[in-house]
Amino acid sequence: MREVLAFTFEASLMTGQSQQNEITRKLAAWAAILAVPTAVAGIYGMNFDVMPELHWKYGYAVVLAVIAAACGWLYGHFRRRGWL
Repeated sequence: MREVLAFTFEASLMTGQSQQNEITRKLAAWAAILAVPTAVAGIYGMNFDVMPELHWKYGYAVVLAVIAAACGWLYGHFRRRGWL
């Protein structure tokens, strides 16, 4: 009886750890997705004047499109891997 109880308790602990691992993977995936716009905003927040795309007519739109594409690709990648 003691062994059955120990096995049941261990199975319960492993189920809890599995759920924690799944939550950790989801949080890591969302952190990676949010790191892209944060990094780009950090670079553009330095107020450099020598960046050529700052003087393009569509420079701002291109940067936003690149950010959206990178975040979309990461979302799709993590979705295919089962992290999201």
